[in-house]
Amino acid sequence: MADEQDSGYGRGKIGSEDEVAAPDLPYQPRDPESYRPAIGLIGCGGISEMHLRAYKNAGYEVAALCSRDRARAEGRRDEFYPEADIYLDYRDLLARDDIEVVDITPHPEERVPILAAAIDAEKHILSQKPFVVDLDVGEALVARADARGVKMAVNQNGRWAPHFSYMRQAVAAGLVGKVQSVQFAVHWDHNWIAGSAFDEVEDLVLYDFGVHWFDMALALLRDEKPQKVYASARRFAGQRAKPPLLAQVAIECASAQASIFFNGNTRQGQEDRTYLVGSEGAIGAYGVDLTAQEVVLYTAAGMARPKLVGTWFEQGFHGTMAELLCAIEERREPLNGARANLESLALCFAAVESAHRGESIVPGTVRALPVF
Repeated sequence: MADEQDSGYGRGKIGSEDEVAAPDLPYQPRDPESYRPAIGLIGCGGISEMHLRAYKNAGYEVAALCSRDRARAEGRRDEFYPEADIYLDYRDLLARDDIEVVDITPHPEERVPILAAAIDAEKHILSQKPFVVDLDVGEALVARADARGVKMAVNQNGRWAPHFSYMRQAVAAGLVGKVQSVQFAVHWDHNWIAGSAFDEVEDLVLYDFGVHWFDMALALLRDEKPQKVYASARRFAGQRAKPPLLAQVAIECASAQASIFFNGNTRQGQEDRTYLVGSEGAIGAYGVDLTAQEVVLYTAAGMARPKLVGTWFEQGFHGTMAELLCAIEERREPLNGARANLESLALCFAAVESAHRGESIVPGTVRALPVF
């Protein structure tokens, strides 16, 4: 029998306290059976390193890299795909018949015309998150992709972080019953943005960072649709970054609720915790950061501690592309499809508006955010 300090949650009070074997759930990314297309990467900024490392380790072929900065593209090529071709204009990459899938990483305001051109070139697409800053633009892109037979997914890589992925699979398998509540609490130091371009984004924590948690809230709530959201954001006097680093969100559904708490000014004692309670059990994840996470599952059978393998930045980026490739091969909508992602963005936009207005907002009624 485990002691209280082992799990980070204390002893389980749901069902037996005996420790049992953890269910074997498919939390790792699933590669397609045989579909291995040539991939083109558009945008070789900082985040592209994570994309290319994950694809290299997964055995995917990246045939071309595109960046307005030749030296940056060549650096990525030399590190990961020495045989890849380099382009300075994304339209030249899109003109290649052998490239079937493109990963588009630039910021949202620069990404929309690239997405439209990729759709018109009938390339399947993985878009960096946040997908768009205007829901109407996003809906138009989705309709355009549908008309062309293009699969379009969004790089919400948190869904394939090992702890979140295991939680997702446990809920989908019915191990905790009907979800009643989901609680996220993230304490970390985001002052690293001081002096960078991110320092000028007023709603950074709720928008650029928080979109992962809005997406995970919807993924874990499943059929429970948010009806209202209330949020607030505050700037602590001692923080170095300009945007508010303290924020909290309350999400109301018909018969469930979720809450998200962010403190991006945690200098010592950093902690990341997620706890979900269902009608038949509970599951939580706890750690000192986003990657070092322990998961504990409580059911009537007892308490289980799965031994998870991998990290957010490896499995997460592998998982988003793998899911798109599987969806293409299986002729279905990706789990991280752009259409569904608009619901996550609607929740995020409503939270940002709520924080500004100090009142609850119905998701979907706020159609756009300022372009950052």
